[in-house]
Amino acid sequence: EPNRLLDEGPFGDHLGYYSLTHPFPVMRVEKVYHRDGAIWPFTVVGRPPQEDTMLGELIHEITGPLIPEVLPGVHGVHAVDAAGVHPLLLAFGSERYMPFLDTQRPQELLTQANAILGQGQLSLAKFLLIAARQDDPDLDLQDISGFLQHVLSRANWQCDLHFHTHTTIDTLDYSGSSLNTGSKLVIAAAGPPHYPLVNELPGDLKLPEGFSAPRIIMPGVLAVTGPPCSKPSFDYEVSLQARTQGLDQVVEPMDRFCSFYKHDNPINKFRWVVVVNDSAFVAESLRNFIWVTFTRSNPASDIHGIESFVKDKHWGCRGALVIDARIKPHHAPVLEEDLEVKSRVDALATRGGPLHGII
Repeated sequence: EPNRLLDEGPFGDHLGYYSLTHPFPVMRVEKVYHRDGAIWPFTVVGRPPQEDTMLGELIHEITGPLIPEVLPGVHGVHAVDAAGVHPLLLAFGSERYMPFLDTQRPQELLTQANAILGQGQLSLAKFLLIAARQDDPDLDLQDISGFLQHVLSRANWQCDLHFHTHTTIDTLDYSGSSLNTGSKLVIAAAGPPHYPLVNELPGDLKLPEGFSAPRIIMPGVLAVTGPPCSKPSFDYEVSLQARTQGLDQVVEPMDRFCSFYKHDNPINKFRWVVVVNDSAFVAESLRNFIWVTFTRSNPASDIHGIESFVKDKHWGCRGALVIDARIKPHHAPVLEEDLEVKSRVDALATRGGPLHGII
């Protein structure tokens, strides 16, 4: 029915949140056919890993050999399942511009990053971290922690952060400014490591009022619990209003956090500081850190920095990069299991049930 729209939602999605109610085109299905003994036509979505995790692994396996053919100079990509796939993309590229110069900086990598963001489903990436393969040929693209540390030890926050603002993002990602609208960030890293990554808290570390519980996630990365914002709503219109009306509780704490420090403060021994609702939860596992950081932040509005500046319309910072990954009023609520539905599904797996021995 091409001229008809109906509300759809809310329902759970593969990012681990709820898709809110929106009008979508109507398709009328007259009949559904199936063979005898058909596979159950259902799947499970929610915070990864879920069933579509396996589909993602299969897609990577099938398309992996094609990436260098479609994207010259790009050796491989990894859409990180723990982040819900689209929010975080890791890539190995090549840096071959000006090989006769001693000083290496991302150049060809930026060309390849633009090619990646212009290619099919890869264009949905929100955070794209790209590194030169020749700098560490033995680094595994599936080693998320190792890759992040590789980038953190090389990327210069004054010149290697490249934002794409007011652009399209994944429909299911509610971290942006409105439906399908948000921003992207390319972080490019090339050359030898320049920045040491500390793995212990400085004894003289101080936090502004309202911030607490610093926890080390990995070398060079610190999580801090920040002041909570108002809870998200299932009503999308309320969420839009909350985005503008709740700016003070979102922006003010982050401005206060960053202005509390100068570039020579001990907190800048960490390259990356993530402000979250619960630093203990984020520090429990790499999966928790990845999920919270990249699903709850919109680069253009949620990335801050100590001694930040704009030069020639390029944003950078002289101290630590700070990401606001708190739950915000305009976000979608976190998906929760319906206990009644869960019990009905579990009953199917009991002895004598149709899914006994399968789940």
